[in-house]
Amino acid sequence: MMRDVVGTIARWHDAGIDCAIATIIASRGSIPLPVGSIMAFSRDGAVAGSISGGCVESDLFHEAMDVLDTRVPVIRTYAVDDDDAGAIGLMCGGSITVLVHPAGPADLPGLSAVSGPFPDSAPVSVATIVSDGDLQGRTIITIGNQVAGTCGNPLLDAEVIKQSRRHLEAASAVTVDMSVTGNCLESDVRVLFSSTARPPHLIVFGAVDFAHALIRSAKVLGYRVTLCDARPVFATPERFPEADEVVTMWPHEYLETQEISASTFICVLTHDPKFDVPALTVALRSGAGYVGAMGSRRTHHDRLGRLRAAGVTDAELTGLSSPIGLDLGAATPEETAISILGEIIAARRGGTGRPLGQVDGPIHRSTPVVTEVPALTAG
Repeated sequence: MMRDVVGTIARWHDAGIDCAIATIIASRGSIPLPVGSIMAFSRDGAVAGSISGGCVESDLFHEAMDVLDTRVPVIRTYAVDDDDAGAIGLMCGGSITVLVHPAGPADLPGLSAVSGPFPDSAPVSVATIVSDGDLQGRTIITIGNQVAGTCGNPLLDAEVIKQSRRHLEAASAVTVDMSVTGNCLESDVRVLFSSTARPPHLIVFGAVDFAHALIRSAKVLGYRVTLCDARPVFATPERFPEADEVVTMWPHEYLETQEISASTFICVLTHDPKFDVPALTVALRSGAGYVGAMGSRRTHHDRLGRLRAAGVTDAELTGLSSPIGLDLGAATPEETAISILGEIIAARRGGTGRPLGQVDGPIHRSTPVVTEVPALTAG
């Protein structure tokens, strides 16, 4: 994850360790990770992140060590139809173009000061000059409202920072032509902006055994997790130490206080109509990216009747995933957690939930890079 790689680079800077960054700047066909993915290599041989799922990292390590010696960025392309790529092991069917450039304390000034105070929920943007020229590889990192690094030109820095803030929550990769008529910018400068938004928010209602496994698994996937239950004896941080927050409130009252978006995922595990019907009534009208409820088919049928009686429309009920999860034959709370998160991932990423062997098309659904020309002026 980009946030983790940036944090590791900051720690290397604190220790005075030089490092380099490898960034996927272009791709073709099926690739394991999207354009904008980054990987870092320290002078003393440590590695953070991945850009190919293990296919080309060894070769990039040697490229990074050379870059640290020469201080000159390099671009490498790995394709399945290249002899050297086949030898290295890029067998996913596509190709990637990778920029490797220095990223030590002198190259990214101020990163330690910027990264330290911010929580894991802060959005992160990495802006890297990818066009040829003396500025290639110059990088600005934006974390929340703070900035580190420089492109070597104050006016260009100002424009890059504007674009970084514009794309900060996009969670995508965008290549921008920074050559704007009338500005005193470097000519023909293209910058790749890649960002990671705030982590998705999983809200779990019900301080039950299944919640323990669901919270643990969701944290591994990088979700921010809230556990909510109206019963204070059960909803305690001691019982759910992995949760980012434990809230003692009636579920529907808690939802009414929250900002819900498509990156909010709601799981109702309570099995109790006095809790789950009011919660689901609010959740199904909230704009959440996923709403699921645990229970047997009989419970689900009874719940539908209660929800309709509460005024929930049939159109709103189409947003309810119940019984919750995919049909994996899950038998334990841990397996059930995988079933639930599998359904959430499919909803979030547009997956089918079917075996890959039964689905045509590329396995890796990389988001295409958008190239745009900004309508910005310096100032």
